[in-house]
Amino acid sequence: MSNVAEFFSENGYYHAKGVFDTDMIASLEEEFDAIVDQINRSGDQIDATWDGTETRKLASEDDVILHTHNVQRYSRLWLDAFLNTRFLDVVRQIVSDDLILHHSKLFQKPSENGSPFPMHQDWPYFPIKNDSMIAGIIHVSDATDDMGCLRVYPGSHKLGRIEGANGRQANNVLDAHPIENATVVEAKAGDVVFFHYFTLHGSMPNRSNKIRKTVLCQIYDGKDQIEDGNKHPNEQLVLSGWNHAISRDAAGSPR
Repeated sequence: MSNVAEFFSENGYYHAKGVFDTDMIASLEEEFDAIVDQINRSGDQIDATWDGTETRKLASEDDVILHTHNVQRYSRLWLDAFLNTRFLDVVRQIVSDDLILHHSKLFQKPSENGSPFPMHQDWPYFPIKNDSMIAGIIHVSDATDDMGCLRVYPGSHKLGRIEGANGRQANNVLDAHPIENATVVEAKAGDVVFFHYFTLHGSMPNRSNKIRKTVLCQIYDGKDQIEDGNKHPNEQLVLSGWNHAISRDAAGSPR
């Protein structure tokens, strides 16, 4: 087992530093900003601030966070980022040689009023049969504690599936793991922080004078399969190896 896999297995997260070099991250930031401009012009609802009692404990009334799914549908360069050799080398050590992109998400936390995310697990939103799903947060900008960077509870992935741990309402396990006591994971532009979809995580508001820019991608093992009935977007884009669970119907073939 590699040092990366060993650390991830024990802690449920891994901070990979300098995955994307300065030139690449500068180009990705240009594309990121262009996506934000495009969604701002769309007139769509692009504020992803969560509702619920847990968010209200942390947020101010005017907090917002700009969001869209699947940046690779906007930008070829962002698809290249997910296919980047250094990026995939880390993911393979954590998951397997067969890697499937479930979806990606852009998040821009504005300066001074960037919304928080309460502590939660990701699995309630897209459960997968063998629980192989991980997230990778690509840091397009620096992310400090003042900017509302990621916070995690190391080892909390070992708790498994916690019912009701979606962060929208109070939960006994979440109450026992307050966001104020979670480990702060500050990162530099070009870093990627990976975590298991059982890992308890969240982020505080951005009260700094800097914008926090991240793209999160959800990736799973090509031998695994999303549970039936799940309605969350599933790109099923093969980043490495083979999709062993794909069928003709799932691939979109007409009947």
